[in-house]
Amino acid sequence: MDTNLVMYQEEFDRITQVLNRLRVDASAKIVFLVDKNGQQIAGAGEIEQVDTTSLASLTAGNVAATDGLAKLIGEKEFSILFHEGRKDNIHISIVGQRLILVVIFDERSSLGLVRLRVRKASAELERILQQMESKAREVGESEQVSPFAEITDEDIDALFSE
Repeated sequence: MDTNLVMYQEEFDRITQVLNRLRVDASAKIVFLVDKNGQQIAGAGEIEQVDTTSLASLTAGNVAATDGLAKLIGEKEFSILFHEGRKDNIHISIVGQRLILVVIFDERSSLGLVRLRVRKASAELERILQQMESKAREVGESEQVSPFAEITDEDIDALFSE
């Protein structure tokens, strides 16, 4: 899975649809998807009420730390994490060994409902991820050449010396 992924608008829209549906179906406050580096990919719900940049990076750090704990006790990973608070709860799951799906919910929902809905959404997100990987392989195999490949340093120098 070393393939560099490029997300086009079509995939972004499909991911956003999945997250919006999950938010409604799970009665969640916030749903968002981040990569394991802590970069937010997409979100749905009341995301303007939280610092999503910090939340995304802290979530990725939490997953990385938990992966370390798993390895210490002989597990490959813990694919689901759950944090229970006084008002809000956070359900974190790994999608396609590459992405992190975060669902923040309160008393309007339940852990059982969230887990059920996350399972369905994760399967959809994995299909989208697989399609993105296939598309990246196809582009790699066709060896798309940059339109700037034939421009030399001399061409650039000449352009700026005029």
